[in-house]
Amino acid sequence: MKHEAVAVKPIRSLQDALERCQALGMRLSRQRRSILELLWEVPDHLCARDIYDRLSRSGKEIGYTSVYQNLEALSSQGIIECIERSDGRLYGNISDSHSHVNCLDTQQIVDVFVELPPELLAKIESETGIQITDYRIDFYGYKSQDRVSETEKTETQPETTSDRSQSDRVSLSEDLSEEAIAS
Repeated sequence: MKHEAVAVKPIRSLQDALERCQALGMRLSRQRRSILELLWEVPDHLCARDIYDRLSRSGKEIGYTSVYQNLEALSSQGIIECIERSDGRLYGNISDSHSHVNCLDTQQIVDVFVELPPELLAKIESETGIQITDYRIDFYGYKSQDRVSETEKTETQPETTSDRSQSDRVSLSEDLSEEAIAS
């Protein structure tokens, strides 16, 4: 049996998320809409408790169980992202393929879009015998400059994502070169 990929429009806005809910026949309750609005207003990945607390503080009447059930329904349908962490689940608004930069100091997760060079993908496919159809990369590092040793401070530091970005979402595809990832 041959599996064919179905092209699904990526969800890149609150409006896209609301339209996907409607297309899937999901009821757009006041609570569900509030959760989606919050996730699109906040660039951070949040746990269910943080989402509940923020909605409650803003005057939205919603129970913790309703928050959790709506998050599960939205993530199971691919409308929002659910990240499994050792200390619980975090939810974000981007559900299509992307990568993450994980700050080990602040526990912040920054969404980035990385496009690997076709030559690297072909090399990986040839070495593994597996055709790559999608990928996500997790980067880990420290935001704090205190972690940079004195010798590293004297060396030329590469431009960081925060140096060239005005938002937490970054596209890195132009920045990747064969030399940067060659082994």
